[in-house]
Amino acid sequence: MRSLLYTVGSLLLLLLLSHDGGFTGAADAEHSFIATDFRTHRHRRNHGHRRGEEFEYSALSCRAYSASLDEFGAVGDGVTSNTAAFRDAVSQLSRFADYGGSLLFVPAGRWLTGSFNLTSHFTLFLHRDAVILASQEESDYEVIEPLPSYGRGRDADGGRFISLLFGSNLTDVVITGENGTIDGQGEPWWGKFKRGELKYTRPYLIEIMHSDGIQISNLTFLNSPSWHIHPVYSSNIVIQGLTILAPVTVPNTDGINPDSCTNTRIEDCYIVSGDDCIAVKSGWDQYGINYGMPTKQLLIRRLTCISPDSAVIALGSEMSGGIEDVRAEDIVAINSESGIRIKTAIGRGGYVKDVYVRGMTMHTMKYVFWMTGSYGSHPDEHYDPNALPVIQNINYQDMVAENVTMPAQLAGITGDQFTGICISNVTITLSKKPKKVLWNCTDVSGYTSGVTPEPCQLLPEKQPGTIVPCNFPESPIPVDEAKLQRCYSRRRLM
Repeated sequence: MRSLLYTVGSLLLLLLLSHDGGFTGAADAEHSFIATDFRTHRHRRNHGHRRGEEFEYSALSCRAYSASLDEFGAVGDGVTSNTAAFRDAVSQLSRFADYGGSLLFVPAGRWLTGSFNLTSHFTLFLHRDAVILASQEESDYEVIEPLPSYGRGRDADGGRFISLLFGSNLTDVVITGENGTIDGQGEPWWGKFKRGELKYTRPYLIEIMHSDGIQISNLTFLNSPSWHIHPVYSSNIVIQGLTILAPVTVPNTDGINPDSCTNTRIEDCYIVSGDDCIAVKSGWDQYGINYGMPTKQLLIRRLTCISPDSAVIALGSEMSGGIEDVRAEDIVAINSESGIRIKTAIGRGGYVKDVYVRGMTMHTMKYVFWMTGSYGSHPDEHYDPNALPVIQNINYQDMVAENVTMPAQLAGITGDQFTGICISNVTITLSKKPKKVLWNCTDVSGYTSGVTPEPCQLLPEKQPGTIVPCNFPESPIPVDEAKLQRCYSRRRLM
């Protein structure tokens, strides 16, 4: 049966090539595909569509087949709804998952749409002047079940609005472009949330769950109703070259939130947010403990963040499934509340361990280091007050910070110390009006080396006069060895 389908597909391919129409794409061999019937294809060809100029892009996987969004009736005027066109395009292209995969090209224009699902072995590619505009109508977003590791929505009890771009149980998904834009148009959602008018949790811009082999790169994301990028229960993820912008006064507009994910690489991103630029998560209280899926093998590098009221990199507070082996380096923080923040609480359980951060430069900060064991809310009253989090082996080194109000606020939990803290080779210059207590430390233990101003007594100097480095693993994590290919496709000229 499979060979018969392949033969039929090959005959269709030859027919299409012989008529020289539509939109083509390839990795090392070029194929043509119009994801409607041949009569429609021929009609469009007779109305002036020409083979276009070839373009190249970098991706984990190249594609054999491709089509353009406007071939499915989409209108890029910023007003016409293109939800049906996006859904039809993905559905038609999904038939090629086993035959080299497919690419959907989004040309220049403003493409209004509600939520649509992605598919496996698929690339969504945005032209540099393409803008995907998220619908502001609640009816354009299906209400789906809460995540099992959370037990409820983040904004409200019960379900949650599906994300703008959604996928589950997928393999090999690429969302990329020439720095095209996905605009969440979140302002109405922010107002409804603030006024308590929403029955369900706000949608994210991208959520991909239970999936393997994800790339999100070379795009601009604006104004999500809530979190911007949310990979969850997934593995082998590359996120690079993103610009993420949201008003700094709007909470919950996190940039990138890897959640119960394994083997993730985040690099070369610029994020301005009203919440954490990157928030690492793994489930909430008893639901996260029971689900038991940690976030691990996470690499973050060459990140620039502006977040006046939140963290550059936050670990938690939903960390009940565990967070381990997090490596961050070459980070720039500007006008942010804290550099690295660990957030947890009694009832969270789980752990945050084996965290390694080096090479961080910070300008205008409230805190450089912030850990808290008394962070906020619970999903319901059924959490276990005996579920205490384990925080251990936390390593910070080679950092410079200026215009800082308070170097460190480090508060563990009584009877549950945060242990194995190492801070080395860190120079902090204070603001004109610093806090009277520069290092506030309770229920923590570890050591420092070569740190100014002088740390608290719970973190004594290890070897005075000598800088003793903290640990930082030299062996790579697997995703660091994932290489992008040079792929080729063809944009159609109108």
